[in-house]
Amino acid sequence: MTALKDSEETLRDEALERLKKRQDLRAHLLVYVMTMALFWVIWLLTMPGGFPWPAIVMFGWGIGVVMNVWDVYGRKPFTEADVQEEIERLRGPTKP
Repeated sequence: MTALKDSEETLRDEALERLKKRQDLRAHLLVYVMTMALFWVIWLLTMPGGFPWPAIVMFGWGIGVVMNVWDVYGRKPFTEADVQEEIERLRGPTKP
C-alpha cells in the first residue's frame, strides 16, 4: 500500500512542478509581450524612420522565450532506463 501512496505522491509532485512551469511560462510571455510593445511604441515616438532596434531585443529575448516553451512542452521526463544508462556510462567500460 505504501508503494501506491509513494507513486501517487510522486505523480502529485510532478503534476505540481509542471503546473508551476506553465504558470511561469505564462508570466514570462506576458512580460515579454508588454515589454516589446513598450519598446516599439518608444521607437515609433522617437525615431520611426531610424533603425528598428526593438527587433534586436525581440530576437534575443525571443530565444529565451522559445527555450522556456521547449522546457515546458517539449522536454520529456527522464525514465528509469535513462538513469540506469547514465549510471552505466559513468561507471565506464567493464574490465574482463
